[in-house]
Amino acid sequence: MIRAVPPVIRTASSSGAVKHKSVITHYSKHKGMKNIYFLSDAHLGSLAIEHRRTQERRLVRFLDSIKNKAAAVYLLGDMFDFWDEYKYVVPKGFTRFLGKLSELTDMGVDVHFFTGNHDIWTYGYLEEECGVILHRKPVTTEIYDKVFYLAHGDGLGDPDPMFQFLRRVFHDRGCQRLLNFFHPWWGMQLGLNWAKKSRLKRADGKEAPYMGEDKEYLVRYTKEYMRTHKDIDYYIYGHRHIELDLTLSGKARLLILGDWIWQFTYAVFDGEHMFLEEYVEGESKP
Repeated sequence: MIRAVPPVIRTASSSGAVKHKSVITHYSKHKGMKNIYFLSDAHLGSLAIEHRRTQERRLVRFLDSIKNKAAAVYLLGDMFDFWDEYKYVVPKGFTRFLGKLSELTDMGVDVHFFTGNHDIWTYGYLEEECGVILHRKPVTTEIYDKVFYLAHGDGLGDPDPMFQFLRRVFHDRGCQRLLNFFHPWWGMQLGLNWAKKSRLKRADGKEAPYMGEDKEYLVRYTKEYMRTHKDIDYYIYGHRHIELDLTLSGKARLLILGDWIWQFTYAVFDGEHMFLEEYVEGESKP
């Protein structure tokens, strides 16, 4: 069995040295241990993605293919293109995906759901109805004797002042309450069209390709973070929609997970080795 140590919450000290909470859930090594999976950025429901229905079905088939092999699945943000739940109303759609998450958690698979910059506005439905473990901040966790730093990646070293401003607005509790004064018809339409406009601004609706170690802000952020956190073995992010497996100085590796719009990529850790893979229909690799 997997031994889950009660979460340890690190909060800011009086000096303010620690600025976010880190939840440590410990999966210990044992005979017959199962894999740990990581994926991100499906942007389900996006009005800018013409193949969104087949995209969701492909994601669900992947999750079904790993359900008997997985100890835990980490969803590192932006699984929805826009998610805003009200007290008695949740967004339309995603039925297959939500049902599969519920099936996994009913089977005893831990599903860790990280909010990204598109699906911040969740207030209990996913935990209560689907059984996921929700994370709103970066998490440091020990898995099979290795230390992981896990985050969606938005706001970590991004130099864009407008993005940082909007991020503060979207995370502000007062602004979140204000959004919920809108009727769901208007609130959802506003959010989905905003997300669509943002995606269509990009060339072919895709993110910029890998820019190199000196220009990738997640790489720069990680190198700076490593200076004071030398015990971390793996840094894993979403957000950038690129595949990256980069060995840093010392023992650390940095992975960016790609996406589930065009790339259908994921990382898998078997307790000894970490792989960044592509899900291809009909293969037995997962």
